[in-house]
Amino acid sequence: MDSPYEINPAGFTIHSAIHAAREDVNCVLHVHSVNGVAVSAPAAGVLPISQHSIFVLASLAYHDYEGVALNEDEKPRLVRDLGGRRFLMLRSHGLLTVGNSVAEAFVSMYFFETTCMIQVRTQAGGSELIGLGPDMLAGAQSQWQKVTRGAGGGLA
Repeated sequence: MDSPYEINPAGFTIHSAIHAAREDVNCVLHVHSVNGVAVSAPAAGVLPISQHSIFVLASLAYHDYEGVALNEDEKPRLVRDLGGRRFLMLRSHGLLTVGNSVAEAFVSMYFFETTCMIQVRTQAGGSELIGLGPDMLAGAQSQWQKVTRGAGGGLA
């Protein structure tokens, strides 16, 4: 697409893929935060160790690193990996959230980044972690709706 404005081609690949595939998404946020990249690199990814993490884990997907996102052929895999979820962890790369509005995507990113920050700090302490059981995830979606009171609760 021709434009008089410069764009980040990798950012355009990622954002345009999701906007083209998800009619329910009006905002895509993507960050390369230190905490997000730190949690995206280990195989375990996000651990169920905090209240914040249950909301993320209830709607989290992962996308394996394919290099800088400059290839159009990565788009279908990004879309497939995100599916209908709200949170996407780009392995060794960063965090991505989607929302029906900027507010939804922002609240989701706040929870995602905070989840990663809590995990990095907790693991840095070196103590044995207390994991939350799978039963904690069961009601996380409906709890998310109540906790965010519509500010970030529109998507599954």
